[in-house]
Amino acid sequence: MVAAITRQHIVESADRLFYERGFEGTSFADIAAVVGLSRGNFYYHFKMKDEILEAVIAHRISKTRAMLNSWEVEANNPADRIRSFIHILITNQTKIMAYGCPVGTLCNELAKLDHIAKDRAAALFTLFRDWLSRQFSALGHETDADELAMHILMRSQGVAALATAFRDEAFVRREVEDMCQWLAAQQPDPFTHIET
Repeated sequence: MVAAITRQHIVESADRLFYERGFEGTSFADIAAVVGLSRGNFYYHFKMKDEILEAVIAHRISKTRAMLNSWEVEANNPADRIRSFIHILITNQTKIMAYGCPVGTLCNELAKLDHIAKDRAAALFTLFRDWLSRQFSALGHETDADELAMHILMRSQGVAALATAFRDEAFVRREVEDMCQWLAAQQPDPFTHIET
């Protein structure tokens, strides 16, 4: 039980450090220092940095699934669920302005390194894409659901990148509001189905 708790602590600490410093900019020693483990104890849990990366990606996927599932439970309609996704930019605004989007920054870094885990990391974007596509389909956009999902995913990534560059809270809020207005325009007009 203690070993499992320690391992989880290592993964959560590595997750934070990979986000704040980058995968390449974080060493075993950095993670061990944060967790408070000796090298020997650290190697008991992870022998290679790539093993930690795989555990971090699995951790992020698990957390993302849990968040998406909670949005399914908390919101009664697909538009409200999509709005929850859009509002992540405000919920995580401070971290995004400091370090960028955790998914985007990791995917970009691993792609530049041509790291073997780059496709596994991209699974996080696929998770969002598929979930958003299901929401747009439920909203009545069966034929173009994936296109709309990619549009809002691309837009949120663009906002995150510029938020990091300019650190402008007002810009983030304006863009979130604009995305919400765009979403409202995608919703079916309830009056178009009323026969006169």
